[in-house]
Amino acid sequence: MKIFGREPALVIGAIGSLLTVLAALNVPGIDAGAAAAITSLIAAVIMAVTTRPIAPALFTGAVAAGAALLAEYGFAVADGTIGAISGAVIAAFALFGVRPQVEPAGATPPATAS
Repeated sequence: MKIFGREPALVIGAIGSLLTVLAALNVPGIDAGAAAAITSLIAAVIMAVTTRPIAPALFTGAVAAGAALLAEYGFAVADGTIGAISGAVIAAFALFGVRPQVEPAGATPPATAS
């Protein structure tokens, strides 16, 4: 899957570079930590959305990156809350995302003694 006709890695790199420049120019609200947190969140979301088949672990990575971004701006998010949200994401993908993509393997013939 391409974004604006480009590979996702190129888009992530361009966004990260732009945020680094904004941090270097001392744009209010964007310091080095914020630039890194925003870039990691964007990277996690882009990877989660563009990866097929859907990988629930990538979405839990996006949740963790979002928590890091919140922490960068001074919001305290408890580890238990992050774990609960990640668990809910995994459960949702087990029900709605991954299950429709897989099917049981065909029946295997019984083993015969030789």
